[in-house]
Amino acid sequence: MDMRWKPSVTVAAVIERQGRYLLIEEHTPEGLRLNNPAGHLDPGESLVQACEREALEETTHTFSAEALVGVYLSRFQRPARGEQSAEDITYLRFAFCGTLGEAIAGRHLDHGIVRTVWMTPEEVRASAHRHRSPLVVRCMEDHLRSQRYPLD
Repeated sequence: MDMRWKPSVTVAAVIERQGRYLLIEEHTPEGLRLNNPAGHLDPGESLVQACEREALEETTHTFSAEALVGVYLSRFQRPARGEQSAEDITYLRFAFCGTLGEAIAGRHLDHGIVRTVWMTPEEVRASAHRHRSPLVVRCMEDHLRSQRYPLD
C-alpha cells in the first residue's frame, strides 16, 4: 500500500506595531529559538481560527487576522540525536497579519514559550541565526512590502 506524503500545515501571525514585530522566544529541540507566534492547524479549524488561537496561546493576547501575507513551503531536516532518528519535515505555512488585541487576564504563555519580544526589522534580520525557520524573515519582508491577500 502506498503512503501519501503530507506536509505539516502551520499558521503564523505576522504582528507589527509602530515599526516593530512581535516574536516569541521558545524552547525547541535545537535550543532557544525565535519565531512568529505560530503552530499547527488542528482538526476542524479554519486557517484563520488556527492562527488566532496560536497567537493567543503564544502571546496571551487576542489576535484578529485581517489578511493573508503569503503561503510558504519550507523543508527542514533535523539530524539524528541519541536514539532519535533523523527527520525530514516539510512545512506548508499560511502567514496572516492583523491586529493584536488586549492581553487576557489570567492566561499564561503556552508550554515552551519563554517570552514575547518586540523587534525592529533590523533586529529581526540580525537575529536570523536564532530563528526557528528562515520563514520568520521571509514573512516579515513580505509584510514590509505590503504583500496582502484578502481572507475571502
